Amino acid sequence: MSSSPTRSYGDAALYRRLLADARPFWGGVALLVVVSLLAAPLALLFPIPVKIVVDHVLGDKPLPDALARVIPDAWQGSADSLLVAAVGAVLLIALLMQVQQLGAWLLRTKVGQRLVLAFRARLFDHLQRLSLGYHHRAGAADSIYRLQFDAGSIQSVAVEGVIPFATALVKVAVLLVAVGRLDATLAWIAIAGGPALFGLTELFRGRLRRRWAEVRQRESDALGVVSETLGALRVVKAFGQEARESARYRDRGEQHVQSAMRAVWVHGLFDILVGVITGVGAAAILWVGARHVQSGQLTLGELLMVFTYLSQLFEPLREVGTRLAALQGALASAERVYRVLDEAPEAPEKPDALPLERARGEIRFEHVTFGYDPARPVLIDVDVTIPPGSRVGIAGPTGSGKSTLLGLLPRFHEPQQGRVLLDGTDIRDFRLKDLRAQLSMVLQDSILFRASVAENIAYGRPGASRREIEEAARQAAALPFIQALPQGFDTALGEGGGGLSGGERQRLALARAFLRDAPILILDEPTSALDTGTEAEVLDALERLMTGRTTLMIAHRLSTLESCDLRLEVADSRVRVRRGDVSDVPMA
Repeated sequence: MSSSPTRSYGDAALYRRLLADARPFWGGVALLVVVSLLAAPLALLFPIPVKIVVDHVLGDKPLPDALARVIPDAWQGSADSLLVAAVGAVLLIALLMQVQQLGAWLLRTKVGQRLVLAFRARLFDHLQRLSLGYHHRAGAADSIYRLQFDAGSIQSVAVEGVIPFATALVKVAVLLVAVGRLDATLAWIAIAGGPALFGLTELFRGRLRRRWAEVRQRESDALGVVSETLGALRVVKAFGQEARESARYRDRGEQHVQSAMRAVWVHGLFDILVGVITGVGAAAILWVGARHVQSGQLTLGELLMVFTYLSQLFEPLREVGTRLAALQGALASAERVYRVLDEAPEAPEKPDALPLERARGEIRFEHVTFGYDPARPVLIDVDVTIPPGSRVGIAGPTGSGKSTLLGLLPRFHEPQQGRVLLDGTDIRDFRLKDLRAQLSMVLQDSILFRASVAENIAYGRPGASRREIEEAARQAAALPFIQALPQGFDTALGEGGGGLSGGERQRLALARAFLRDAPILILDEPTSALDTGTEAEVLDALERLMTGRTTLMIAHRLSTLESCDLRLEVADSRVRVRRGDVSDVPMA
């Protein structure tokens, strides 16, 4: 399914959603805001020692009442004492600034990392719930990129964007008030640069958003080449295509570099114009301020205070503008994440879905029609009833829809017409987790994880005891080779079961199915990749596994289907029930 076409991904909508996702961490965010805002009063204190030195140590002007109240009377008549006090104040203020910055940094890191982890976990959970069709279209690399890189946008917006933006605005307001108390004209000159900066930001916002979205997509494309090549490395090596894949990666990487340069050029032009605006403002303030000193409206020390305040003011003003522009990259990433989160899950569950403890195993495909593209059905009007405990062999040409038929039972796909029943109940009425708990699967390619042998066997029953795991391995005829491994059941396997033969991997998959002990067993060509000797051992284990279970088995060898009670032939999008000899059934 695709995202809703009416879904808004404008800046305001993205900000709302990101801040809503940050709500569970608002306590930490609020503390970070408070610590960050402490920078404003510290910025006000910093120029005061300079004024003391210029006007009251080097000059002979009397101390203002505010300073006279905080400096001891004994120091006020001594230039040396005032100089020591000013130097001490500089050191103390510098220390306080460093402590404030360290506290903000620590909080920013903690809150930001927690936010990203929660956002990634939510996205990962949703990715697992999306249909296989979605993942076939999008590709694993694109999902990985969105999870690992795009999900960080919540930190970029909530922690590194909104909070610094709000802090900068408060700092600007405080500094403008301080400047206005010294010289209102200079404050108005500083204020005049604000509308120009915001107008410039609005002018560049859309262009920056498009450029950074392109950068993210190009980077994801380059990662896709890496993922695809390493996943098919055996084929790449076999055909000697390493140079070709390297060239393909460089081509995607070059496209990413070019898109990044285009984004940086736009951002760089924006920064230049922001610098011009703030530079013009600083020059105007310097000119007017100097005239005010000449006319006696300001002292030299007060001018230095004003200029120090304004140098601190133009930085947050510049930051407000550049922050709004820089956030376009984060919003481009956030949009990519929310497009995934807005994808409907593969199999929506009814609010009042029924629980299911253990099924008897009666399956009925009732006039089922399905196609990945509804205009091109793979299966048409399938009407088959499978009694509980029976063995069903499924045959047909390659690509006829055998695996698709089995994929309907765990709701990997949803019929466009008709329904699938389990024990007389539409499977869409059951809780999805309970429905899939009724199924065990053994596939042509055994899927094993980078974990211990015991953990792989117990994948379907994580709480199983070691005794139960060993018994399942014994039933699957896997115990001898497991005991011969360096650490036995605790031996760590490589990715995909690296280090094991095909037969050993398949027997671990059978052990997993034995341990799960589900009433329905799905076998999708479980012996097709095995040699004759290994196949015989696996078939013995399969015979034990099928006992007492409803079994649906796709096989490409006639001998594998000999013990089946019912045989289904899939061809030309139709499923026909056959009983008796299967020698004339077209095989995969």
